[in-house]
Amino acid sequence: MDLNIFIDGDQGTTGLDLQNRLRGGEFRIRTLPTGMRKDAAARRAALNACDIAILCLPDAAARDAVAMIDNPAVRVIDASSAHRTSPGWVYGLPELDARQSERIASAARVTNPGCYPTAAVALLRPLTDAGLLPADYPLVIHAVSGYSGQGRVGAEAHEAGAEAAAHSLKVYGLALEHKHVAELEAYAGLSQRPIFLPAYGSYRQGIVLTIGLHARLLPPDVSGMRIHECLAERYRDAAHVRVLPMSPATPMTELDPQVHNGSNDMSLAVACNERTGQIVLSAVLDNLGKGAAGAAVQNLRLMASASRSTS
Repeated sequence: MDLNIFIDGDQGTTGLDLQNRLRGGEFRIRTLPTGMRKDAAARRAALNACDIAILCLPDAAARDAVAMIDNPAVRVIDASSAHRTSPGWVYGLPELDARQSERIASAARVTNPGCYPTAAVALLRPLTDAGLLPADYPLVIHAVSGYSGQGRVGAEAHEAGAEAAAHSLKVYGLALEHKHVAELEAYAGLSQRPIFLPAYGSYRQGIVLTIGLHARLLPPDVSGMRIHECLAERYRDAAHVRVLPMSPATPMTELDPQVHNGSNDMSLAVACNERTGQIVLSAVLDNLGKGAAGAAVQNLRLMASASRSTS
């Protein structure tokens, strides 16, 4: 069965990257001509004529697109943040738990995770599930993304030179109301809102996210090594998540946020200092890959395999 895929919002950062990743004839990809992208009738027709719609739109436009769909056979992957905690939508992180891939494969509505929550949830959810991290732990999460995380307009402004000259690193979200926090709290298994401090660096793409933990605030038998073992076991068979080795003899000393650029991969790591009782969890991924278009392709393939098996 040759599935018909419609990309709504194909000229944004995620939409363009998605098309690059889908080249090769695996699916029939449809987009609207330039003059019809904002034509409501044309969008409605395209949305209702496809097998799977991928929405690479701002939140409000994504909600409007979903409202346009009246064909019950159309399935949706929403790459915006509009539906990430909405009832009836399946969270598109296949590695969330052992059955999430099955849920995505059979879902009518899939919401792509945010780039930052992908990293934070991957680190935290196994620990809360295992009881190694209290759900009410006072978390502070730091993350730096490449400037492409600002979207196409922001990336173009940076590359034009004005913003690059003004900022080599720009911390934002200091009102502590970042839209990703509700998603992160819900899917990481937290009962208390974490502090989340994001930033943009002067490189194009890639994320490094870190979370500091104090051993004195964890259950008595929890150590950095035990946390590492928990993560390694959870992702032992994951195709796109790798837990880096942990060795006291050769401790990790640095992280490169760009190491997974162009891929759908993510690496997780644990650093600890037994003397100080401090532990740092870290994740590295491509904000345009596992954090956006790469994740959409991963979810699309899961949904397509289910469609083909029932055709």
